Amino acid sequence: MAGTLNKVMLIGHLGDEVKMHYFDDKNSIGRFPIATNESYTNKQTGEKVTTTEWHNLVVRNKLAEICEKYLTKGDKVYCEGRIKTRQWEAEGVKRYSTEIHVVDMTFLSTKRELGSKPAQPADKSAAPVQNTSSTETENDDLPF
Repeated sequence: MAGTLNKVMLIGHLGDEVKMHYFDDKNSIGRFPIATNESYTNKQTGEKVTTTEWHNLVVRNKLAEICEKYLTKGDKVYCEGRIKTRQWEAEGVKRYSTEIHVVDMTFLSTKRELGSKPAQPADKSAAPVQNTSSTETENDDLPF
């Protein structure tokens, strides 16, 4: 294989609110962690073990603004992106951070949906578009 691939796909829950940073030229960047879980059964003890892995996500510009507006801690998301590692020096010590730079995201559930009354955005044009299949709308008048 001649090429290389740097692609990440994650489904997880937000561990914190989206932290936004705005720049002079109307660009923005949002950062937040998500948690993914892995469960397995310990063969020796028979008990179920769940491990949690934390991932630092970075979103930019319009996607960052949408995330800030609609996502809160605990929401479930699917995201695709690529791994990037940053390094810097603080007080003579080299520091490293591994991040997922997100290029595509789908909101799977939000806390607003889990409440007794779902929140409706005041401006419907700003609401995220939900995918609907064409067969749903075509079969809308079926009696069953």
